Amino acid sequence: MKLVTYVLPMDDLHIQSNQVTAARLGWVQDSWVVDVVLAQKWLIENKRMSFPHLLPTDMLTLLERGENELAMLREVVSSFHGMDLSPLSVEGESLALALQEVTLLAPLPNPKSVRDFYAFEQHVKTSRARRGLKMIPEWYEIPVFYFSNHHAIYGPEAGIKRPSYTKWLDFELEVACVIGKRGKNIPAEKAREYMVGFCIMNDWSARDVQKKEMEVGLGPAKGKDFATSLGPYLVTLDELEDRRVGEHWDLAMTAKVNGVQLSAGNLKDLYWSFAQMVERASSECELFPGDVIGSGTVGTGCILELGVEVHRWLEPGDVVELEVERLGILRNPIQ
Repeated sequence: MKLVTYVLPMDDLHIQSNQVTAARLGWVQDSWVVDVVLAQKWLIENKRMSFPHLLPTDMLTLLERGENELAMLREVVSSFHGMDLSPLSVEGESLALALQEVTLLAPLPNPKSVRDFYAFEQHVKTSRARRGLKMIPEWYEIPVFYFSNHHAIYGPEAGIKRPSYTKWLDFELEVACVIGKRGKNIPAEKAREYMVGFCIMNDWSARDVQKKEMEVGLGPAKGKDFATSLGPYLVTLDELEDRRVGEHWDLAMTAKVNGVQLSAGNLKDLYWSFAQMVERASSECELFPGDVIGSGTVGTGCILELGVEVHRWLEPGDVVELEVERLGILRNPIQ
């Protein structure tokens, strides 16, 4: 399934910054966004299926209700495969709207937490080399992460304001895994049972502030906590099974700024797999549905690594587009 959180055109006025009051849960089918609850009601009214209760209208509640809820959603989605969606309606509303007619938000606008790992070797090596530093042996011993601000989540097309305290604004090309089941001390070999799917992640960074924080020996904090973009879809793992190689996924990743490609990599190049990240994050600590785990930046996936000789730091008016094969395009203008 390719799941989305969206608002109707008439509800756009309710969007203030990254806060919304009229979000809906849907899935993408061809070029349509299908409303989950309306689709379920249509099946009931037309006596196609019966259900013990209605599905929720938001992603977090869907995940919190557990595997049975996701299984019910899969039944709803599969019921509409191959159907002409355009004439279908219930309660005076169309079940589906053209993708370009709706405003997509982050697929999970209100995650329980955001952990961002540092798992691509090329990025770590190159970024350290640019600062005159050798690779540290401890990086190969454990996958490391920091906590980001789960209240500063933005979706596709949302404007990202350059913080007043930075002149070195940077993007980071990443993939995020969303946790779908509660668990603690999860072994790597069972980690996929707890992962519901992937989305693109942009871990925006104020590099000058981050540099000072890291020199003090604690961080990153204000260098990272002002914005994280997720989207445009949450693609469930079953949709990506044909691209899985062991505990890695063969998905090409690129980044463009103002239409010019700067970055290229692949999710399969992770040194630490998502399974190992889940194992580390859950060590003596419970993970919950709606927790987000970021991969860290893919090799070449930010200005810090590429160097300002390749591209200057981001400025208002710039547009950043992150694309990951099968996961879509996450586009954000800088304000």
